Amino acid sequence: MHTQLPINQITKMVKGKSPRRIVAVVLRLAAAAAAAVAAVIMATSHQTIVIFGVEVPAKFRYTPSLVFFVAGNAAVSACTMLVLLVPAAAASLAARLVLMVDVALGMVLAGAVASAGAISDLGKNGNSHAGWMPICHRVPVFCDRVKAALIAGFVTVVLYFLLLIHSILLPSVSMNI
Repeated sequence: MHTQLPINQITKMVKGKSPRRIVAVVLRLAAAAAAAVAAVIMATSHQTIVIFGVEVPAKFRYTPSLVFFVAGNAAVSACTMLVLLVPAAAASLAARLVLMVDVALGMVLAGAVASAGAISDLGKNGNSHAGWMPICHRVPVFCDRVKAALIAGFVTVVLYFLLLIHSILLPSVSMNI
């Protein structure tokens, strides 16, 4: 039994299509890939240090905003890939639903990146007014991975913004994938 590689399915999707349609598919795939990379990097962020003989782990799971970042990026990646399977005419209800889902996912991405960025800034700089000390000098590996995940998250937000602009300005092209 022969199974097709995803690249073959993508090639069939864009074969004979207009360049604008190809741009829509490429933007969607790039956004999905960047979101998946951001989620994986953040989900694998951890470091354990020893303070006064006690092991103290730093994991993304210990901070709700970082958990939201992972869940949001994973959901965006999965939904963005699923949308590629929805063939729809530009004026159809499915095309409008895809656009609404894209807008909602864009908002989730913005919220996830903002909340993770805020907590990472707190980890790096602390808050002297609240008496919170910075921790990144103690767990640099963890903080570097969080920073890498945030960069991938920002790339995802930019790609999703471009995808939304493309979908809104050229609905007959980007919605009929």
